[in-house]
Amino acid sequence: MLSIVLAAVMIVPASKPFTCTPVQVWDADGPIWCAEGPRIRLHGIAAREMDGTCRAGHPCPDMPPIPARRALIRLLGAVAGDATATGHIRISEAPPLACRSHGGAGGNRTAARCNLPDGSDLGCRLIALGAAREWRRYSRGAYRACRR
Repeated sequence: MLSIVLAAVMIVPASKPFTCTPVQVWDADGPIWCAEGPRIRLHGIAAREMDGTCRAGHPCPDMPPIPARRALIRLLGAVAGDATATGHIRISEAPPLACRSHGGAGGNRTAARCNLPDGSDLGCRLIALGAAREWRRYSRGAYRACRR
């Protein structure tokens, strides 16, 4: 049991590739909880908080939080389940993502860019849909081609 708890809070070292099979999501930029242990904060993007606000100094997309989270779940190819006691949405049937760590993202989260099974960048797809905006402070323009 202890190894499961330790895996759940691991931060993947920067530059390391890893696989994430999504099992829970919070909002459109994460965290995405992975069956393999990490909790991902999608690197270089920002989405609205679940109360509809945007934090000071963060980019603020127009899309409200619930539709943005639904867009993330659709992109993941997942089936949405019920909410946990903390408000995370359980998901199932999501295929694994191919991710690369950018290091810690505060708390027990790993900042990462992830590719969907079709090879497309998840953050880029969320930006193109309007569910998130590029956060250039962190992305350093990596999503330039994704902007709406």
